[in-house]
Amino acid sequence: MSRLHTRRAAAVGAALACGVALALPAHAAIVSQPIMVDAGDAAISLTPIGSHDSGVFDESAAEIVAFHAASARLFAVNADAGSVTVIDASDPTQPTELFSLVAAGVAAADGSQIPDGAVANSVAVRADGLVVVAVESDVKTDAGWLVFFDAAGEGEALGAVTAGALPDMVAITPDGKRAVAANEGEPSEDYLTDPEGSITVVRLPKTLAAPKQSAVKTADFHAFEDALPDGVRVFAGLADSTMPVSEGLEPEYVTVDANSLTAYVTLQENNAIAVVHLPSARVTELLPLGAKDHSLPGNGLDPSDRDHPDLNEEPWIGIVTAPVNGLYLPDAIASYSAGGATYLVTANEGDARDDWGDYAESARIKDLGDDGLAPLCDGVLTDDQLEDWGLGRLDISTASGFNEDLGCFDELYSFGARSFSIWSTDGELVFDSGDDFEQIVAEASPEFFGSDNDESSFDTRSDAKGPEPEAVTIGEVDGRTYAFIGLERVGGIMVYDVTDPSAASFVTYVNNRDFAADPESPEAGDLGPEGLAFIAAADSPTGEPMLAVASEVSGTTTVFAIATR
Repeated sequence: MSRLHTRRAAAVGAALACGVALALPAHAAIVSQPIMVDAGDAAISLTPIGSHDSGVFDESAAEIVAFHAASARLFAVNADAGSVTVIDASDPTQPTELFSLVAAGVAAADGSQIPDGAVANSVAVRADGLVVVAVESDVKTDAGWLVFFDAAGEGEALGAVTAGALPDMVAITPDGKRAVAANEGEPSEDYLTDPEGSITVVRLPKTLAAPKQSAVKTADFHAFEDALPDGVRVFAGLADSTMPVSEGLEPEYVTVDANSLTAYVTLQENNAIAVVHLPSARVTELLPLGAKDHSLPGNGLDPSDRDHPDLNEEPWIGIVTAPVNGLYLPDAIASYSAGGATYLVTANEGDARDDWGDYAESARIKDLGDDGLAPLCDGVLTDDQLEDWGLGRLDISTASGFNEDLGCFDELYSFGARSFSIWSTDGELVFDSGDDFEQIVAEASPEFFGSDNDESSFDTRSDAKGPEPEAVTIGEVDGRTYAFIGLERVGGIMVYDVTDPSAASFVTYVNNRDFAADPESPEAGDLGPEGLAFIAAADSPTGEPMLAVASEVSGTTTVFAIATR
C-alpha cells in the first residue's frame, strides 16, 4: 500500500515529543518494538508509554476504562473480580494500582442488596468525580444496578439504584445531569428466560451522592411490538413470549449528543440504533443499518482461513470482493459534532445470536443444505466459490437472506463489516472504512494477518469476523477530530481523521503486541482491546493528549501518548 509508511521502532522520539521521558519498555506490557503503520501525511502519532498489568489472562480483567482528570485516576473494569480497579496515572509511564471499587454488599435505594457474584460491566466518571458502575446481577436475567462512588475517595460506595437486566454499558451526559445505561437483557443459557432489553435513564444529584430510586426512568421498546421498522432483526424469541420484540432487542452501547438531550444506543444483534429522548426516557426511533456490499471495489474481505487452492499449502492473505453482504452489527458507538450536525461513529464488530439453548444463528456457507439447514439457491455462488479456499468456510447468518418463496438462501449475510462507519442521526451512511483494516494489517504484520487475541497465529479469523473492530472513541487534537478504533482480535488501534465526516482518512495504526512472546506473558503486550478513553490535553497529567486502552485478554490497561508531528 503505497500511501502507508511502515515503521517498527522503540518510539522514544514520539514519547519525548509529548514531554514524557522513558526508556522502553516502561513495563513488560509495553513491547520494545510496537507495530506501527502511518499514512504518509500523518499529523499525529500514537505511542504506548505505560501499562498496568492485572496479571490475569483471558478473564476480562481489564474491559472498559474511564479517566478522571482532577484525581489523575484511571478506572478499569475487572469483570473477572466483579470490581473496578483504580489506577494512579499521575505519572502515565508508571500507572500504579491503588485499590478496587467493589459493588458486592452495597445496599440499593430500593432496598435490594448487590450479591456476591455480581459482575461489573462498565464505568463512567463525571468531571466532579461522581463514578457510576454498571453491575449485572449474579443471575444475569434479573435486574442489575448502577453503583456510585467518589473518584477521589478510597473505595467506599455512595449507594446504588436498580436498573434493567444486564446493564452492559453506562455513560454520563456531557452536562453531567444524567446517567444512561444500556440494559442488554440477554437470554439465560438454557434459553428458558429472555428478559426485555431497555435503557435506564437516571437523573443525577448535583453533588457527590447517589441518586434516589425515584430519579430512575426506563425507556422500553413496547411501542415497537406491532411497528418494527423493516431491517431491524428480531428473531429466535421464546415460543410463549408475549413481547417478542421487547425481548429480542438488546441494547449494547450508548453515546449522547453534545446537547445532552438524545442518546443513541446500538442494538448489536438487531443491526440497529435506538434513538432515546432523555428527558422523557422514551425510545423515539429505531434506525436499521442495513449491510455492506462486499462485492464492490474497496469493500473486499478475506473470507477463508484455508484460502490457498492447494490445501496442503499454508493459507495466504486473500482480500477479495465477493457476493456477500456484511451486516454492520456494531458494538461500540461514539458521537461528535461537525458543521453544526451530530454524527455517529460505530465499530462494526458483528455478533451472532448463538448458543442460547438449542438455537444457533451462524453456519458456514458450505453447510447450507445439510443438517436441517435450508439450501443455497442455484446460481448464487459458483462451484469454486463454494470451496474451502473460496467462500465455503465463511460464517453467515441463517436469520437473514432466506427467500421464503424459493425455499432457499438467495442472499448471503456475514457477521460484521470489518470496518468503522460514520452515520447521520437519521441512520444514513456517511462514510465506511471499506477493507482498510485488513489491508493495513496485511501491510503492518503480514506474518500474523488474521491472528486471534489469545494466541499468535496466521489467518485464523478470516472465516469469522476478521479483525473485529470492537471499541471506538473520539478526540480532538490541534483542532482536528480523530476516531480511535480498537481491533479485538489481531489487536492494535486504528486512528482516522474524521474532521470531515464524508472524507475521513487513515492516519496511523499502532499495535502494542509482540507476536513472538508467549501470549500469557506480560511481554506479549496488549491482547484484545475492549475499551478506549480519550484524554484531552487540558485534562492530561502531561499537558498533552493521551489514549487509555483496556485489553480484556491480556488484562492490561495501557496509556498511549498522542503527539503532533
